[in-house]
Amino acid sequence: MTKITFVGAGSTVFAKNLLGDILSRPELASSHISLFDIDAERLTTSEIVAGKTAAAIGAQPTIEATTDRRTALEDADHVITMFQVGGYKPSTVIDFDIPKQFGLRQTIADTLGVGGIMRALRTVPVLLDVCADMEELCGDATLLQYVNPMSINMWAVNRASSIRSVGLCHSIPHTASELAGDIGVPLEEINYRCAGINHMAFYLNFERHTADGQIVDLYPAIAEFAASGQIPDRGHADRSDGGLRGLSDAVRYEMFRRLGYFVTESSEHFAEYVPWFIKDGREDLIERYGVPLDEYPRRCEIQIEGWHELRKELESPDSTIDVAPSVEYGSSIIHSIETGEPCVVYGNVPNDGSISNLPEDCIVEVPCLVDHNGVQATKIGKIPPQLAALMQTNINVQSLTVEAILSGNREHVYHAAMFDPHTAAELDLDQIWRLVDEIMEAHGDYIPESLRR
Repeated sequence: MTKITFVGAGSTVFAKNLLGDILSRPELASSHISLFDIDAERLTTSEIVAGKTAAAIGAQPTIEATTDRRTALEDADHVITMFQVGGYKPSTVIDFDIPKQFGLRQTIADTLGVGGIMRALRTVPVLLDVCADMEELCGDATLLQYVNPMSINMWAVNRASSIRSVGLCHSIPHTASELAGDIGVPLEEINYRCAGINHMAFYLNFERHTADGQIVDLYPAIAEFAASGQIPDRGHADRSDGGLRGLSDAVRYEMFRRLGYFVTESSEHFAEYVPWFIKDGREDLIERYGVPLDEYPRRCEIQIEGWHELRKELESPDSTIDVAPSVEYGSSIIHSIETGEPCVVYGNVPNDGSISNLPEDCIVEVPCLVDHNGVQATKIGKIPPQLAALMQTNINVQSLTVEAILSGNREHVYHAAMFDPHTAAELDLDQIWRLVDEIMEAHGDYIPESLRR
């Protein structure tokens, strides 16, 4: 029986979506599902939801829930990480409030920038503890890693652990669906090839494959849509992440006009990875591009406010669970490894020459073949030089953050912030050093002891 362990299973809605995908596959419907979280209350909710999900599908898995991580990991075949260290309060609030005192404003702060660096300092040690337990208790398991900041986390895991791993994100299929809607092409006819780094991958090809065998390049249609001046909003009431309104996609369409390729992560994310859209005293830019400052705290508050009612509904004996396929890659990977039936996913893996004009040791997001042999990256070759140059600005920050954590050298935390594109565009060096000192002190014991003063 295949054992699949969820680390951070208190992320109830995300766990439900993944579990629905997994149990919908006949070969996995009787899997041993082990749910782990440090929050016993949320874990109880997730256990109830897991049972209802299985019942809705007609699957008969073995489901256990535990607050003992080692019990959950013992003899696991696949481990899915989906946790956040420090939560909304205090950590997310600190990541936004202290930079704001220096005039540094952010949107999401989970991938790059000062907020992303701090999230990495909190997260990587916990992730490496999970990997150490896996090496002891389930050394042949595959780690399916969903936690941000994705590239930094995966870089650290691949440097410090022997566990087989892949980082997973849904931005590529989500954006493909959005672009298909923008240009009025059925999603099922879309074919694409994408490569880069997490949250900064680009569609190298975006094509329509018609029923009569024609292949049509869709970039001219995207360019025509961009030239029309129509700027779609991506917020809607059905989103489970709290992004319910607004969310202009003006930033990505502007970058498409400048670079000739469309980026996979949303405008609200991308705006803070570069130095051009968020500037102190330039409210005209914020308005022109619809940049949603403080977007992630806003989403957190919406989700927290709605959790009590959602939890009551999920736990009610009278309620049932609707199970619909998600775009997450997790179930496809587990299925292919277990059955040998191949699939292709987009995974975050060590470069090792997949993209020849990016550093060998960085983490890239590329098409990966999955079968009995595990996750195997495909070779892309060179990507357009302007895309590689842009990615390198983010890779610099990732590399220095990983080096700081693994070496225990606090100086590299300053260096990471110093080379962050958005931070460097807003603050001078003295401000950056003071900001790093203040925010690390505020995070207290969440910062690794080797990096504290």
